[in-house]
Amino acid sequence: MQKKIRSALVSVYYKDGLEPVVKELHRLGVTLYSTGGTQQFIEKLQIPCVPVEKLTSYPSILGGRVKTLHPGVFGGLLARRDVPQDMTEMKQYNIPEIDLVIVDLYPFEETLAQAQSGTFKGSPGEAEKMIIEKIDIGGPSMIRAAAKNFRDLLVIAAKEDYEPLVKLLSDQNGETDHDQRRAFAAKAFEVVTLYDIAINNYFNPSRSMPDYGGQEQVLRYGENPHQKGIFYGDLNNVVEKLHGKELSYNNLVDVDAAVQLIGEFPSFNSDASGDAVFAIIKHTNVCGIAGRKSIKEAWEAALAGDPESAFGGVLICNGTIDKSTAEAIREIFFEVLIAEDFDADARTVLESKKNRILLKLKSRQPASRQYKTVLNGVLSQDTDQGNYTEWKETGGRTTTAAEKEDLVFANIVCKHLKSNAIALVKNKQLLGKGCGQTSRIDALRQAVEKAGQFKFDLHGAVLASDAFFPFNDCVQLGHEAGITAFIQPGGSIRDKDSIDYCVQKGLAMVITGLRHFRH
Repeated sequence: MQKKIRSALVSVYYKDGLEPVVKELHRLGVTLYSTGGTQQFIEKLQIPCVPVEKLTSYPSILGGRVKTLHPGVFGGLLARRDVPQDMTEMKQYNIPEIDLVIVDLYPFEETLAQAQSGTFKGSPGEAEKMIIEKIDIGGPSMIRAAAKNFRDLLVIAAKEDYEPLVKLLSDQNGETDHDQRRAFAAKAFEVVTLYDIAINNYFNPSRSMPDYGGQEQVLRYGENPHQKGIFYGDLNNVVEKLHGKELSYNNLVDVDAAVQLIGEFPSFNSDASGDAVFAIIKHTNVCGIAGRKSIKEAWEAALAGDPESAFGGVLICNGTIDKSTAEAIREIFFEVLIAEDFDADARTVLESKKNRILLKLKSRQPASRQYKTVLNGVLSQDTDQGNYTEWKETGGRTTTAAEKEDLVFANIVCKHLKSNAIALVKNKQLLGKGCGQTSRIDALRQAVEKAGQFKFDLHGAVLASDAFFPFNDCVQLGHEAGITAFIQPGGSIRDKDSIDYCVQKGLAMVITGLRHFRH
């Protein structure tokens, strides 16, 4: 049903972009109601405006905390035009109908970021006072009221919609239809929801829902073409896109896994005395990873670990891509390449194909919490940080220096494989892995078979397990394949079975005390 806009309530914090809206409403003869700074802004445009105080018979009080919370305002927002009793009461109490609401919200998130930044000079008490004052009360209430009554009202809750509003008003001579009002109402409820999430996160940081940053990006599709996909959040906090097509749903899932993994290793740019690490991710699992003395050597060793699975993968390293490495990488097809930086000539090489996605890693700091939807709700947990709580040598001998380096490396890799998970490593190169298996022995069989597929010699390699060995079958099979050292969290009532086997065979075993299930 078409509705003519004859009156509008305009009350916004940010005035940028508002002028064309106000001028178009004035051209259409719309009566404008407003508050405080917005009223002054409108009047400076030489456009008449009715103060909200005329509707409430009250001035703005309590330092501006109470301006619009009054039946004179909310009656005009919530009155149902097709309910005679509502209209009778409107007339009885001299409440005008309001057909359009343009309201934005106090900048809570911006104020929070300012208060928590290193540039804020005030005390913690002053910071909290500043943050609390930016919790909007009247704004969300007006938005919700107008959106609830979308059959009769149009609500605009974000300045991004000013331009579409002007076009709609101009094209339709100030009229709107039911579907248009409903669509804007849906946007308005989302604005208020994200605002409430940000406030909840501030008051309940350990139990908060994700802070999506108020941004929504519609993806080409979800995991499969028949599924709709949307990303909520701000990618720019973590990566900067330098080149290529838009990231897909599956790209984003793999990029997240890649960033989590590389965050376990120090930046090669900051500490060239450490290892350059290169990893290849497929379906969130590591299919190739190696640590070497240069980025190119790390790439070559990572690729050699499983060149078959690397096709179409997501690549990541902890340093800068140079031209030589870029020329080596471009020989295979990949979806995404993430690095701390790219030399200019490396970018020239890699950008020769328009769809290759190049991302510059801006943050290595993991989120403090993780979320997963299940049934009709959300699971939340602390991010799995750390790799072991102890280093307990329990085998038939202590680990050698080389084995210890490999065990630390393998334990990190295993942590980032889907459970049940096994990682086989030698000279800081992943030789074989088993992941997502329903039994640990099957994961090991898969890892040994994968290593054999590419002719790797497992003699002298080490084995990491994401959880304890409930039997000694894994250490026995590993030993038969050539494994000389094991790392696992321990915690089984039959830990002794595996330990005893290692003691009898002179094998090293480390218990970490920290399990890394990944479902």
